[in-house]
Amino acid sequence: MQVSQPNDVKIYNLSAGKSLPEWLTERRRRLLQKEDVDIRRRIELIQDFEMPTASTHIEISEDGSYVLASGCYKPRVRCYDLSQMSMKFERCLDSDIVKFKVLSDDYSKLVFLNCDRYVEFHAQYGRYYKTRIPKFGRDLVYHYPSCDLYLVGESPEVYRLNLEQGRFLNPLQTDSDSINCCDINFDHQLLAVGTSQGHVQCWDPRSRSRVGQVDVATNELGIESMSSNFPEVTAIKYCNGLTLGVGTSTGHVLLYDIRSDKPFLIKDHQYGLPVNSLAFQNDSNLVMSADSKIVKIWHRDSGKPFTAVEPGTNINNLCAYPNSGLLFMATEAQKMLIYYIPSLGPAPRWCSFLDSLTEELEEDAQPVVYDDYKFVTKQDLTNIGLSHLIGTNLLRAYMHGFFIDIQLYHKAKSISEPFAYEEYRKNLIKKKIEEERGNRVMAKKLPKVNRQLAEKLLDDANDGKNIGKVDVSNPLGDDRFAAIFTNPDFEVDESSEQYQLLHPITSKKEKERKQRQEEMKQKLENFNEISDGEVEGVASDDNESSSDDDDYIWRQEYKKRQRETKVSRQQPKFYELKNGEEFSASNMKENMQEKRKKTVALGERLDEGLDTSIIRSGGSKLGSKEIVFKVNKSQREIAQDDAAKAHRKERQKVRRSAKSIMPKEKRAVYWRGRRLIKKCNLLERGGFE
Repeated sequence: MQVSQPNDVKIYNLSAGKSLPEWLTERRRRLLQKEDVDIRRRIELIQDFEMPTASTHIEISEDGSYVLASGCYKPRVRCYDLSQMSMKFERCLDSDIVKFKVLSDDYSKLVFLNCDRYVEFHAQYGRYYKTRIPKFGRDLVYHYPSCDLYLVGESPEVYRLNLEQGRFLNPLQTDSDSINCCDINFDHQLLAVGTSQGHVQCWDPRSRSRVGQVDVATNELGIESMSSNFPEVTAIKYCNGLTLGVGTSTGHVLLYDIRSDKPFLIKDHQYGLPVNSLAFQNDSNLVMSADSKIVKIWHRDSGKPFTAVEPGTNINNLCAYPNSGLLFMATEAQKMLIYYIPSLGPAPRWCSFLDSLTEELEEDAQPVVYDDYKFVTKQDLTNIGLSHLIGTNLLRAYMHGFFIDIQLYHKAKSISEPFAYEEYRKNLIKKKIEEERGNRVMAKKLPKVNRQLAEKLLDDANDGKNIGKVDVSNPLGDDRFAAIFTNPDFEVDESSEQYQLLHPITSKKEKERKQRQEEMKQKLENFNEISDGEVEGVASDDNESSSDDDDYIWRQEYKKRQRETKVSRQQPKFYELKNGEEFSASNMKENMQEKRKKTVALGERLDEGLDTSIIRSGGSKLGSKEIVFKVNKSQREIAQDDAAKAHRKERQKVRRSAKSIMPKEKRAVYWRGRRLIKKCNLLERGGFE
């Protein structure tokens, strides 16, 4: 279970956790559930609450006992019994489902609007009737008092199919090109439709006449009718007898009082994506609006945000369980998401245990991947030399590739690429070297404009200790004032009369700084560690600014070396004497040589003559001298060898010979009724006699 707290509101994702592939056998599933703790401890509120590819729409029956969901591929509808928390049945259809509606209190009567203009009616046992409408449909709604089914789509007409008479009635004529959505208010039976021109039209089913129209786009959102980003009405939903929610293709949600043509609240999703679903929580006075990226929950009166849910996949439909904090989402992923928000309401009766579990089972969500399997393409199999396994049980075909056991994949890859680790090691070493180079002090030249001011700021900020932490080109560290050191118009002329009036007395700190610079220049002339070429390069430079830059850098380096020399002189050196030894200059010298042998490289030891025992003179095939390396064993290895020798001696003492139990005379051996000869004759003659 994944727990998040946007805006200090706890949201529990009940669909988070590892998922198992469908093609695994039941035995393999049980083994994984026993071995993997994460799979065993995951929460599966509704068993098999998923689709093969994606889900499109979710509906809840009137009695609240069943959840129906449509998805693909293949086009299908699944019914879940909430009392059993499992799937009750599944039906496949001929074409994709655009929308569907539950006509009865339970699942026994369903109507489906398909993408091929067919309208299918299903009974409890299966498909009951199938008819067709003139244009492609987009939404449908059922009017219970008159038994009329209203269908809207790519047509200016609202089709009416009377289910009591079993025939089409005269459609309702609108003045728009197409209609995207529709809804009926169950308090006063007013039909509202949203058009592609940004209009909301209300119709009275009793008189079959239009009673009102609102231009959402041009009047309320202030968008011109000829604009390329003209908002369409993509979602419409009644909250109660007087409140109507309208969602647009520009990501706006408008709340209307049907007695007025002006919205009392406009909410912007800030994503610019079409709003595809609206839901109201009357008990808590909250509105839930969803686009393909996020579900926003906000207050109906003020529009103040309450919280938000942002899953990792695109949202197709939002369905809220009535009078509870449970939300269902149809997404572009295999799993249909279930979220529980206790602040919206309590858990339903059929899953009342959620109230006690949510606080105890807060865990990090696991990604929806198969950790025990890896997806590979055909080219990947060829690269690791496993292309001959195609068609066997070791590979499971999936989309454009295969699933393979992760252990088999790693083993085959290590065999096919034996030097992969060496390449990885080289790249890692190279990366570390680059990181260390980035920490080096980079020699940057002082700016040409206001050079003395920059040098003063650098001395004040760094004090000659951390020069690499300050940008030399802009000592102020603010880009807004970078022009002081680049634009000649901001040059400070210290010899001008105005500057002398503003600075009549040079500060004591400035005098000390100049004095230190003069002393440093004198010391730099006698600096022995600087090579002659570098000194000549500094002295022969015609550019005065470059010389000043080099002087400044060398001054900092000289200060650093002086500090290091001072610290090294202050640190005493200690030598440890072994038991029975007396302090003497020779012992100290031998100890220093032994320590130096361990730290100095082989070439330096040979040059300095520290270890002459490794060179052996004499004739050999490789030359007149040969080098012998003797590896000393550690104390642990010596102890292990001594223990092994002692163990062997102990076993030899208690060992008993087997001669006493051997027969004195060898008996004849028979095979297939024939007596065998001695082993030596058998080997010489190569067979039996």
